[in-house]
Amino acid sequence: MTNIIITFTAGAAVATFAASSNAETWDMPMAYSASNFQSETGAQFAECVTQGTGGTLTIQTHPGGSLYAGAEIKRAIQTGQVNIGERLLSGNQNENALFGFDSIPFLATSFEESEKLWEAAKGPLSELLAEQNLHLLYSVPWPGQGLYFDREVNSLADAKGLKFRAYNTASGRLSELAGMLPVQIESAEIAQAFATGVAQGMVSSGAAGYDRKVWESLSHYYSVNAWLPRNYVLVNADAWEGLNESTKNVINGCATLAEYSGDWRSIQYAEFTEGELAKNGMTTGPASEELMNELRAIGETMTAEWIEAAGEEGRSIVDAFRAAQ
Repeated sequence: MTNIIITFTAGAAVATFAASSNAETWDMPMAYSASNFQSETGAQFAECVTQGTGGTLTIQTHPGGSLYAGAEIKRAIQTGQVNIGERLLSGNQNENALFGFDSIPFLATSFEESEKLWEAAKGPLSELLAEQNLHLLYSVPWPGQGLYFDREVNSLADAKGLKFRAYNTASGRLSELAGMLPVQIESAEIAQAFATGVAQGMVSSGAAGYDRKVWESLSHYYSVNAWLPRNYVLVNADAWEGLNESTKNVINGCATLAEYSGDWRSIQYAEFTEGELAKNGMTTGPASEELMNELRAIGETMTAEWIEAAGEEGRSIVDAFRAAQ
């Protein structure tokens, strides 16, 4: 994999050090493995904050769901069980449709489009999080979502009735509309689920497949770029307000670097991981035209459903995104 040249440098990013006589440590739960690019970005963010504050605030990361499972992380931050954490944005769409803006099939299908959609949604999302006692620090997109199967699939008829891993509302609804059976499976459980036949397919990035070595159970990967879901890093709002301004400045500077570096990591990781899937024996490539037409039709249905669920705020996000195209 090409070495990523964009790195965190706390000393260059932060002009002032936080001054506090009371050093503290924040535990930062993350759902994905330590080797995943999202976790690596989070670890470097944590190091940046620790160095930038001169150790008065240390952030200790806990990847792989080791402290809290992915589905538990947001709630743990809200309630102050931890002060900071990383979570899949769309994993909370069942609370509010706005959390699923990034997972509308075939609305934003490239990194450039994902960035424009993020800019359109960032303001409303930040306001929603503030109402939930949460402060948004930064967000990094995953590579485009492709389709994994344990067999060749050239149309939805070939996938009918398959058990399909669902990790958010969008993936579950996609599987329903495609005639498959959604099965809720967290990232840490992927390898075991496929090995035991609990699931036979999923929509996810090349990164997820590579991290979990899905070639041991699955045979085909179709690069369809259905959407680019995002992870986001949140802070408990009470904990955030309890920080002095110099510490906030350090964290904000490190967060800006994390988002920038994470974007580039995602782009490079997309190329690397899809190549690794093929290298390890999976059949990879674009989906058939028939399958793509069927998926785009599902995307139109799900876009309309999401706008209806999100109301005028959702429509304004989609309209602002389309106006920026």
